[in-house]
Amino acid sequence: MNQIQELMEKRKLAWEGAKAFVEAKKDKDGLMSDEDAKTYSEMEKKVANFTKEIERMQSMENMEREMAKPMSEPLTSQPMQAENNNDKPKKTGRASNEYKEGVLQALRSNFRQVSNVLQEGVDAAGGYLVPDEYDKRLIDGLTSENIMRSLGTTITTSGEHKINIAGNKPAASWIEEGGELSFGDATFDQILLDAHKLHVAIKITDELLYDNAFNLESYIIDQFAKALSNAEEDAFLNGDGVGKPLGIFAETGGGQVAVTTNTQSSITGDELINLVYALKRPYRKNAKFIMNDQTIALLRKLKDNNGAYLWQPAVQAGEPDRLYGYPVYTSEYVPAVAAGKPVIAFGDFSYYNIGDRGVRSFDQLRELFAGNGMVGFLAKERVDGKLVLPEAVQILKMKASAAAS
Repeated sequence: MNQIQELMEKRKLAWEGAKAFVEAKKDKDGLMSDEDAKTYSEMEKKVANFTKEIERMQSMENMEREMAKPMSEPLTSQPMQAENNNDKPKKTGRASNEYKEGVLQALRSNFRQVSNVLQEGVDAAGGYLVPDEYDKRLIDGLTSENIMRSLGTTITTSGEHKINIAGNKPAASWIEEGGELSFGDATFDQILLDAHKLHVAIKITDELLYDNAFNLESYIIDQFAKALSNAEEDAFLNGDGVGKPLGIFAETGGGQVAVTTNTQSSITGDELINLVYALKRPYRKNAKFIMNDQTIALLRKLKDNNGAYLWQPAVQAGEPDRLYGYPVYTSEYVPAVAAGKPVIAFGDFSYYNIGDRGVRSFDQLRELFAGNGMVGFLAKERVDGKLVLPEAVQILKMKASAAAS
């Protein structure tokens, strides 16, 4: 164990001792005597001194590493075959290695060491914009974890994004030779993609934060991707559009309810067939099912008249199972089978548009975990989502309870 880790362990023990002292010395009113309060202040001061010493030693370590760097780059290629670095455009801003290293240093020091290069990436709320490489890895993580990002259409916006949609459909008519042509006026509706703020927090122990052998950047990116994707997926499916995206299952602005079951707790093969053919033929070319795992447990037991299961398990690893030939995707955020609930969406989900506004940012979560050996970090993004053509997604809904009807 190195000196920094030893000091961290001593600080942790000192803090635990201080907390235990407070609990032991409180009277029936939850108060301490002046003498005990003075003793606790000394214990708290000792914890603060440990923290200062840890920060000083970490700063010395960083300085030692900096001083140990070679003064010039070694020759790694033959002189005649050396690459002309002047031909390559130098990465600047959030794409530069300096910016990425600056963000990592800020994270490892709990934002006590913030280099000047980060000032070009400060967001309006005081956080630091994510380096380009981190943002790409976050997006990859979001896409793999969030089914709506993999099935929907993602648009990067810098402001409000308006999508024009035909309000009426073109009509054709037969005319006689020499007859007059008549054209109806085309009308357009607009869908507005705004930007709703999503904040997620993760926590990490002091020991891991300051352990140089621990891959901090991969851990943080992975944890933030999971937290963001969970919140996004829930909103893209169930959001009501108030301070969050408008989801597929929203009563207003979501998919169209095409089928309501005859019972409150079961789904028949005929009702699934009705759902499939409620979707217009052009949308069925790219159609998929989305449902909860509990719903799948019901559907896997359905059989046709010959006793064969309607469910078609995937024949290749990584491929989705199929129902009536269409891929089936699952999400824990789709409502489970219950009276009056929408439980299955079937359609072309590429008509669900996701608008990413600007760049994600990192910040320190200062108050929440102070003093308990944990450090909190905050990730922020601005995103919206809407189904631009409700007829592209059809919904199966369970029969409502007698009281609801």
